[in-house]
Amino acid sequence: MTVTPLVDYARLLDVLDTEGERLATSATGTDPELEVPHLPGMRLGEVVRHVGSVYRMVTSWLRDGERPTRWQREPAADQSVVDYLRAGLLEVVDELDRRDPLDGAPTWWPEHQVYGFWCRRLAHETTVHRVDVQLTGAKLIVGDLAQDVATDGVDEIMSLWFTHRLGVLGVSDVVPGTVAVNAGGRRWIAKVSTTGTAAWRATDDEPADATVSSDPVGMYLWLWGRRPGAYVQESGDPLLVAQLRSLLRIATR
Repeated sequence: MTVTPLVDYARLLDVLDTEGERLATSATGTDPELEVPHLPGMRLGEVVRHVGSVYRMVTSWLRDGERPTRWQREPAADQSVVDYLRAGLLEVVDELDRRDPLDGAPTWWPEHQVYGFWCRRLAHETTVHRVDVQLTGAKLIVGDLAQDVATDGVDEIMSLWFTHRLGVLGVSDVVPGTVAVNAGGRRWIAKVSTTGTAAWRATDDEPADATVSSDPVGMYLWLWGRRPGAYVQESGDPLLVAQLRSLLRIATR
């Protein structure tokens, strides 16, 4: 499956910057001990700290050329978790902004070894966790999720997580079959077999054993497990649809 995003890297970097600030603003003044609905065992403060740590891990990796073996997971003694997030965001955006997104860079996806990988990955990482924080504190999503960015997010989860990540983890005890994912006028096929998983951008008439359809934002949140199944339309084999969501929970946890 192609690794080229459906939106340009400059836009994804802007999404990262905007969503990072939305995340910080949404977490400000909210009880850090609140449990996050879609992340069992995680508390709001831990989610904010996690994202700030991811920013630092990426910045360190890009600057040093070596993948860090440890992440800085705690703010300094005099630093709030929100300030920790914002400081990490500033650093990673600056690091990516001064690089050509098509220049070579270390990443954890062998097929996509460029700076642009991180523009895309961090844009979606931040957006999903911004939604987590808002659903935890305000119980609603505040701020637009752009349709084109959501469509790109569907494409990323199909290629990076369903195809690559599950391939690394391996799958067993699966039901072979295909599920078509329709959103934003696009179609992807997710295939499960006894030898692994794969997904690709498909034509409108490419057949599948089951189909899930929604608007881009609805599909984006459903695939990430942030929206119940009532927000997607299902047809075909329901077991294969349930298996798709189950495998994505494994891949993205």
